[in-house]
Amino acid sequence: MKPTTLTILILLFSTSLLFSQDRVTGETFATRSEIIAQNGVVATSHPLATQIGLDILKAGGNAIDAAIAANAALGLMEPTGSGIGGDLFAIVWDAKTKKLYGLNASGRSPKSLNLEYFEKKDMTKIPSFGPLPVSVPGCVDGWFELHKKFGSMKMDQILEPSINYAEQGFPLTQLIAWYMQKSIHNFEKNGFSNIKDTYIKPNNGQLPDEGEIFKNPYLADTYKKIAKGGRDAFYKGDIAKTITKFIQEEGGFLSKSDLANHYSEWVEPVSVNYRGYDVWELPPNGQGIAALQMLQLLEGYDFSKIEFGSAEHLHLFTEAKKLAFEDRAKYYADMDFAKVPVNELLSDAYANKRRELIGDKASYYDAGEISAGETVYLTVADKEGNMISLIQSNYRGMGSGMVPPKLGFMLQNRGELFSLKRGQANTYEPGKRPFHTIIPAFITKDGKPYLSFGVMGGDFQPQGHTQIVMNLIDFGMNLQEAGDAPRWDHTGTSTPTGIDAEGRGEIRLESGISYETIRGLMDRKHTIGFARGVYGGYQAIMWDSKNKVYRAASESRKDGQAAGY
Repeated sequence: MKPTTLTILILLFSTSLLFSQDRVTGETFATRSEIIAQNGVVATSHPLATQIGLDILKAGGNAIDAAIAANAALGLMEPTGSGIGGDLFAIVWDAKTKKLYGLNASGRSPKSLNLEYFEKKDMTKIPSFGPLPVSVPGCVDGWFELHKKFGSMKMDQILEPSINYAEQGFPLTQLIAWYMQKSIHNFEKNGFSNIKDTYIKPNNGQLPDEGEIFKNPYLADTYKKIAKGGRDAFYKGDIAKTITKFIQEEGGFLSKSDLANHYSEWVEPVSVNYRGYDVWELPPNGQGIAALQMLQLLEGYDFSKIEFGSAEHLHLFTEAKKLAFEDRAKYYADMDFAKVPVNELLSDAYANKRRELIGDKASYYDAGEISAGETVYLTVADKEGNMISLIQSNYRGMGSGMVPPKLGFMLQNRGELFSLKRGQANTYEPGKRPFHTIIPAFITKDGKPYLSFGVMGGDFQPQGHTQIVMNLIDFGMNLQEAGDAPRWDHTGTSTPTGIDAEGRGEIRLESGISYETIRGLMDRKHTIGFARGVYGGYQAIMWDSKNKVYRAASESRKDGQAAGY
């Protein structure tokens, strides 16, 4: 007899970790203790990158220096999620001015590529791979903007550890080795240039497995040029010439002037107050305000009377997500090209109006009417009180498959996230920044730093941010447990790329959600599915103002580490 979906759910979840029927006390889910340190802490998705950041702090660098060093290391050691072919966003707490600063270091589309090109080819979507989704990589400019404003150590010192590891090699961790083998095999199978020369040839002709030594001498040379020549070495020198010549030979449009004219933008972070805590995100072209919209909606419910992981909890969360994501699909875009009504979307009046649509059953929603028009995350804090929340990505794991010859990195495919439907906020235009999924986050309380954190995972990220905030504030979890606790996400809402909602969508659950909750969600007409590995990558640093120490956490779903001194 063929098992039903419900039977499969019962079998799978009956063997998983079940929640206590008592309210969460902060001791149920943590896989390890929080890291506690006085002088500085670093939390990244790779232990060696964490150690590099910590070494920079011990050598006299500040949190921003250490974050750049750790990010450079991740571009080498975790190329499955990051690298200098991608973009970067950051939120910085500056201890001197006692203020938050936001950096949007995302790149723009080629000036010579227009919407008519896609229409003439009857394309309804920008491809995921190849030269067409490649936009200007903003990461390196982001490093130098951060360094110019806040850095204290010379850039050659900051990049030196990654240069040494790229030349001498380092052992691949289990998870990254698996992702590399899968990704590079697919790229090589599909005939993408320079894959073998960059990722296989320097390593005895084969992709090293877990524990084997991986080298990237091309990336070492590129880092040396950047360390010596600054950001212009990347955007105006031989590196830029190599990138653009290669992309154009492959049929793309990225030009030397696209790279030469690139710039990052310092932006004002935006926030909502959630039960006395100010939660901060960056404004679009990213999706950070989706987390803020969700929190605005959820603040209208008393979660002191709702159990963590219950059907009521997940139902209200999912309906809030649907409402926020329909607005995301309609309004979020590059604010140089579209009037995004950020203040209205985050207002109490708008949240109150939208909350009235949430009922006892799963529903389908349209966007609200407004009266005006794979990734890495890391966080660092230092002894002076500076903190940085930084996220960086190539998109779709390693990126576009486009590897410029002898440079040691892959270019991003963020351009895939434009819409090709005319008249939408996120419709493709030359020189425009695409909608972005990667978002750093920060929390302050009473005007003082409280938490720097982020969660990786594409469309999951606003949902992950909201879950972390609720875990800490509503359910009293500690920092480590807040990241280790079972997660869920909802799929099927409309997207900024022009895809319409798929009915009421699907809630995908990690193991650890009880059968009672699953049954309760199904009674509310929700469709239930299984988590598919998109939830990993939470890192966080909390300032414990009572004890004057930092607390840090790195979740158990990846190979990461939080460490301090």
